[in-house]
Amino acid sequence: MLDHTDVAILDVLQRDADITNAKLARQIGASPATTLRRVARLKADGVITHYAAILNADALKDTMGTGLSAIIEVSLDVQSEEHMLRFEQAACADANVLQCYRTSPGPDFVLIIYVNDMPAYLALAQRLFTAQANVRNVKAFFSVKRAKFGTALPLPTATATAAGASRS
Repeated sequence: MLDHTDVAILDVLQRDADITNAKLARQIGASPATTLRRVARLKADGVITHYAAILNADALKDTMGTGLSAIIEVSLDVQSEEHMLRFEQAACADANVLQCYRTSPGPDFVLIIYVNDMPAYLALAQRLFTAQANVRNVKAFFSVKRAKFGTALPLPTATATAAGASRS
């Protein structure tokens, strides 16, 4: 069970994973030893899975080109666990697939992809959709503007966390 301190740590780290332990401790009002121990426990418990730098694709245009982002719905012909897992593993192994979700109802999967250009999308489509004999339908929605992008989960407030802990 997470307490107020854990939630405060997670809230800060979601916004700035590059923060020093000393600054993290100051921001949440705990000692550096406490935050170090808590972060280690949150990692060991699988609450924090990894840290990542979020890149600005617009700032990398000179290096990568403008690129294409797409949201893709994929429906399989056979939805057995074996077939679902096989497609999921192929999608997750592809570097151009940024996110992969099993969904219900509707399509079996929703993928978020990023490719350099339309020929790269065609190659991805061949790898993941055409070569997979079990793919029945694919619907791609190409992004013309990203209005919001976030990775932070909405965490309970400190008050709600403390109230939940006192009920347990």
